[in-house]
Amino acid sequence: MRHALITAGSKGLGKKVTEKLIQSGYSVTIHYRSDEEAVDKLHQELKEYEGYFNFIKGDLNEKEDLNRIVKNTVRQWGRIDVLVLNAGPYIFERKKLMDYSEAEWRSMIDGNLNSAFYLFKSVIPLMREQKFGRIITYGFQGAEHAPGWLYRSAFAAAKVGLVSLTKTLSLEEAEHGITANMICPGEIVGEMKEASITHSKSLADSTTPVGRSGTGEDIARTVLFLCDDHADMVTGSVIEITGGVDVLHKYR
Repeated sequence: MRHALITAGSKGLGKKVTEKLIQSGYSVTIHYRSDEEAVDKLHQELKEYEGYFNFIKGDLNEKEDLNRIVKNTVRQWGRIDVLVLNAGPYIFERKKLMDYSEAEWRSMIDGNLNSAFYLFKSVIPLMREQKFGRIITYGFQGAEHAPGWLYRSAFAAAKVGLVSLTKTLSLEEAEHGITANMICPGEIVGEMKEASITHSKSLADSTTPVGRSGTGEDIARTVLFLCDDHADMVTGSVIEITGGVDVLHKYR
């Protein structure tokens, strides 16, 4: 049985990824930061899959927590085949670089880029031993081309760095049967983060060219494809799941 470790997998976009992985036969370690209520809710919803998942709490800005998450996962499950970096701090307030505090800058870089470095350092040796691994990171629309993103300087800088890191890993680790890809969600907000595609198709959305909002299921289906044993030819790719929405230039 393949085992997946997903960060922030108890709610939001990560919840659908967790559900899809478990329903597809994976066992899953579900990381969360602090929302015990969301954990309890998901635990109840996954009751029929008891024994195929566990929850682990931790702060992705803390190196010690990151190492502990990996060690505890390996201790319980014996392997990590899939690493999904679903989590990443984000500052919703729109402001220019000069208005960011040093603490906010550090949080964006630590949570979105440095955390990936520490997790990769811990997980890749295991994947090398297994001769198999699937690493999936998250970015934003256009991240592959290092665009400027008005009012999102710190987040954008971290994610663009993560693009390069993901692509580099895809080259360095290919000989070990490890792939590394990035997916870039479009504008998926509110209840749509945990919604199904069927539900989304029942709601017209004039702001999205395809006519409906993106959902957590859209992200989950893409993650599941990239995790497949036979998806090894897809590596170093940045896949946008936007429905045609121009997120970057929504505000000027």
